[in-house]
Amino acid sequence: MRVLDVIKQFKNKGYKVTPQRRAIINALLLSDGPPTATEVLEKARVSHPGVSLDTVYRNLNLLVEMGCLIQINLKNNEKSRFEIVKSHHHHLVCLGCGESVCLEQCPLLERDLELAKEKGYKVMGHAFEIYGYCPACQKTV
Repeated sequence: MRVLDVIKQFKNKGYKVTPQRRAIINALLLSDGPPTATEVLEKARVSHPGVSLDTVYRNLNLLVEMGCLIQINLKNNEKSRFEIVKSHHHHLVCLGCGESVCLEQCPLLERDLELAKEKGYKVMGHAFEIYGYCPACQKTV
């Protein structure tokens, strides 16, 4: 997903594209891996020093709600990481250092979606993470 794609989504949903939002979007796109909100804040402040952590969180949550971001929940220190949606995938997350590795196959089966429909649910999305320890963190556990 590119900056223009995200901006288009904001406009389609009736949201304004503020300088703070542009800085947050750029920070997400320029990150090497899925950043935390604090890491997004640090990168966004390079181009827009007045952006606050509250603004970052509000916009990250909005981007997740809009389907532009995936929120990766970490169990180790209760922080989340955020990743621009490029394709449907899930994550393997280290409980020690928080590293996340993309899993290219989705474990949710078509029959699971059918079961949800039979129960009257309208499925809007899903998340799946596997938690464990990376090789480096295994040495310290």
